[in-house]
Amino acid sequence: MALFSFPATADASVISFFSNIFSDEDIKQEVLLAETNSQNISLLQAVPNSDPNAAKGGGDITIVEDEALLSETGPSGTAADIEEGSSDGMISTYIAQKGDSISSIAKMFNVSAGTIEWANDLKSGSYIKEGQTLIILPISGVKYTVKSGDSIKKIVAKYKGDLEEVLQYNNLNADSSLAVGDTIIIPNGRIEPTAASPKGSNKKIRGANSPSYAGYYIRPIEGGRKSQGLHGYNGVDLAAPTGTPIYASASGMILITKNYGWNGGYGQYVVMEHPNKTQTVYGHMSKNISYQGQYVAQGDIIGYVGSTGRSTGPHLHFEVRGAKNPF
Repeated sequence: MALFSFPATADASVISFFSNIFSDEDIKQEVLLAETNSQNISLLQAVPNSDPNAAKGGGDITIVEDEALLSETGPSGTAADIEEGSSDGMISTYIAQKGDSISSIAKMFNVSAGTIEWANDLKSGSYIKEGQTLIILPISGVKYTVKSGDSIKKIVAKYKGDLEEVLQYNNLNADSSLAVGDTIIIPNGRIEPTAASPKGSNKKIRGANSPSYAGYYIRPIEGGRKSQGLHGYNGVDLAAPTGTPIYASASGMILITKNYGWNGGYGQYVVMEHPNKTQTVYGHMSKNISYQGQYVAQGDIIGYVGSTGRSTGPHLHFEVRGAKNPF
């Protein structure tokens, strides 16, 4: 089902087209005109098998969550007072219109041009063709202001980022020099705790407070083992040999399928949208055999386990967006 909507930040004369899928009946019977808020789109946050739960802290950096730059400290002056921006975690696509550019689309959705380039494996200044489908993914991470003596590698290490991601997102290379006062984004960057708070830990799994749909999802692989529990955006890692079949966890429509590229660390991945208005994400595939717009029944094979993207070994990174992850 194609869903057409106006971005929240677009001028009245600008029309944006989204491809969203809601239910079997919707897919078969109707096209709806609906209001979609681009502020509610969340970044895919793939992380390797490592501790993902470092708390967010203040200092002279700013957390970037759900498109908005949050204040460096909360009302009590501690990192634990920082609240995550609200988000339903849904992912959408945008079909480029005549005259669109990366910068104009970025302005339309209140994200940076780098976010669009990074999410779609585009080079800086790439030409956008009319009809081209783009993934619009707000970035989460750390925005850092460069100081005397800083280097890219030191900054990336400090905030637990990935060097390749940082270089690609900021249009830099490993030998680039940084000027004092420059700002760079560390996608998926994390900040070590800097102060205790009476409110307790700020460790959160995004999506953990979502509704539960008992029995709705099946385990997306047979066998294997859970190599990492809930982390990132409500995701788990299920280790299995390369080539292990990956099954659709619930019936629905293929919203996004990527057969190449880094893709924010997810490598080859698939996003499905289900009749209950949730989405499932399948990352690090060695191969996916689905196509955008395809209806898939629960249990159908959509791809195979691999180690593409930001991965330390063959496994499936599986997320549920809009509901609790039962695995």
